[in-house]
Amino acid sequence: MALIGLVRVSTDKQKTRRQHDALGPICLKVFEEKISGKLAVDDRPGLTAALDYLRDGDMLTVQEVDRLGRNLLEGLIVLNDLFQRGIAVKVLDGIATGEHTERSLILDLALAHAEDRRRDIVKKTKNGLESARARGRVGGRRPVVDDDKRRVILARRAEGQSIREIAVGVKVSVGVVHKTLNPAAAPGDS
Repeated sequence: MALIGLVRVSTDKQKTRRQHDALGPICLKVFEEKISGKLAVDDRPGLTAALDYLRDGDMLTVQEVDRLGRNLLEGLIVLNDLFQRGIAVKVLDGIATGEHTERSLILDLALAHAEDRRRDIVKKTKNGLESARARGRVGGRRPVVDDDKRRVILARRAEGQSIREIAVGVKVSVGVVHKTLNPAAAPGDS
């Protein structure tokens, strides 16, 4: 029996060190993904790779049940598939802590709770953005291109530089340069 770990965070900006610290010492191999847990299994490359790697008698190990997913239905599908293949699930923290060889009420509740927490996060984010808008503030990412960068981008383009050269020189993405050069893009939109 081998312990195979799965580390998941939702975005590239989030850190995985805490999960690796918990799983690394006990797992033969640890798979990682930086993708939303609400997605279907087929849209989650780290989970798919871990599922393909697991063999009968192995144990998929996660720090918390919500690392399997924050979508109740998808989480139940994963668990059913694993248990039918003879693969157990080990949860290190949370209400479903322990080793599981079959579905149980506590696993189902933990997955339902994870989905509910995701729904609550989305709701609070939406409410916060609406509240900020009502006060005249626009939420979301800050513009990458200020007026100075816009002038530099436009000047470099006028000099005949390629979009890629401009992106490297100004230290922005090619997409940001495209958006800045697009006359339909309003100033401050980038």
